[in-house]
Amino acid sequence: MDEKSVLPSIPEWFSGKSIFITGATGFMGKVLVEKLLRDCPDLTQLYLLIRPKRGMEPTQRREDYINHFIFDSIRKSDAKQLQKIKTIKGDVSLDGLGIDLGERSALIANVEVVFHCAANVRFDQPLKDAVNLNTLGTNRVLKLAEEMTFLKVFVHVSTAYCQCNEDVLEERGYEAPHNPLGIAKMTQLLDDEILSMITPKLLKGLPNTYAYTKALTEDLVSSYDNRLPIVITRPSIVTAAWKEPHPGWIEGLNGPTGLMIGAARGVVRSMHCNPDFPADVIPVDTAINAIVAAAWERGMNETKKIQYCNITLPHEKQMTWGESVERGKEFFYKNPLCFSLWYPAGSIKSNYFHHIFCVIFFHFLPAYFIDALLVILRKKPFLVQVQKRVSQGLKVLQYYTTRNWVFKNDNMMKLHSLMNHRDRERFNFNVDEINWNDYLGNYILGARHFLLKEKPETLPSARRLLRRLYLLDKFVHIMFYVLILWMFYSYWDTILYSFEAIFDVAQNYISQRDFRIFFLQNKYSTF
Repeated sequence: MDEKSVLPSIPEWFSGKSIFITGATGFMGKVLVEKLLRDCPDLTQLYLLIRPKRGMEPTQRREDYINHFIFDSIRKSDAKQLQKIKTIKGDVSLDGLGIDLGERSALIANVEVVFHCAANVRFDQPLKDAVNLNTLGTNRVLKLAEEMTFLKVFVHVSTAYCQCNEDVLEERGYEAPHNPLGIAKMTQLLDDEILSMITPKLLKGLPNTYAYTKALTEDLVSSYDNRLPIVITRPSIVTAAWKEPHPGWIEGLNGPTGLMIGAARGVVRSMHCNPDFPADVIPVDTAINAIVAAAWERGMNETKKIQYCNITLPHEKQMTWGESVERGKEFFYKNPLCFSLWYPAGSIKSNYFHHIFCVIFFHFLPAYFIDALLVILRKKPFLVQVQKRVSQGLKVLQYYTTRNWVFKNDNMMKLHSLMNHRDRERFNFNVDEINWNDYLGNYILGARHFLLKEKPETLPSARRLLRRLYLLDKFVHIMFYVLILWMFYSYWDTILYSFEAIFDVAQNYISQRDFRIFFLQNKYSTF
């Protein structure tokens, strides 16, 4: 008998189960909640750990959450599904998750599946904050999971970049640079100034505190091997939705999205990047489908042996950074933004010194010039500060755009083969079906609509602005070259004299050097 016909479908397996989710208000968390409610309609309850907001009662917080547009299709098709959402007031950065005893008891008695998605994804966060949220926060969730009576699976959402110093990331555990709980204890004892001083030494080749704490956290989770039924999922760079809940839906300016918007506004003119390296991105709905499927497969497995699943695309299926940038520019020229500071004609530079030259001349010099004009006009200057933030962001990103990794994803492919035909349609993570041209176009339109709130009817005026910026950009380029030619023409005699002087000095030095060599050779030849 075919194994697929024996296994329960994904909706069947989730039927009747209560699920606890951290990070439900984040980009991936919202997509996960919507997916479970829509395609696993017979689940019993979704418990969402949500931080309290000042001046907002828990009931208001819940209403605010379920009124998000992402749940519109569920509201239209079966609004009762939204009643299965129960918000739990708490915070992974607090001891005991900040959950009161009554709600904690309900979680312990009812929850069978845990999705731990909460994490601070800022790359430059202080070590103490990163450890408290990413590492200790995970430990607090694991402690709660240990008490759950009917736990079937604990899903830890990590990242494919948890071991950046490995050229090849396999689907297995890796030893952390240091003892996770030891580092956590140290961050609680030392003050921020000392921690800031020793952080570079602690990172041991890892690029930032995010990657470092993710490595620590995976090691911590692996210490629960054979104690809890765990699967660690490692998505790569998560980007806009491919199909669900809406093509191109995106939230937040992290990673490539912020870079894309900055380039479209004409603020980012140069990016240090190897154009031939693959852009290791994965659409958010593709990643969530794989994570749900990983929970299903792990939950059916009786052993408590920890499992790993790299949710990544094979390199042959990916666009390179160079292709992504060029195609992105084409789409933005057709669908420009309503407001841009300059014509979006930036490019990527594989040579670091070329990139630095462009940053000085095309990022900072124009920024200082415009800010000076604003000061003269008695307006508040802002562009230099914007460029400083942009440069910091580029510095963080260039680590990932100038390196190449190989992510093994055999377990992800095996997972796909276990699913029946209907589940493959509902929980599709078959990357062969992605048309990257269409996807990138939807990504850009989604960023324009969902992030920047620019409506389609603004496109004609945006295109007129783009044409004006294009003419202005060409005019400035022409004037720049005219200025260079004028300087050469005006100061040609001075330039020529300088070169002649340099040549004479060099020739004189060479002549003296040749004389010394001749003298020494003749001196020693007399013996």
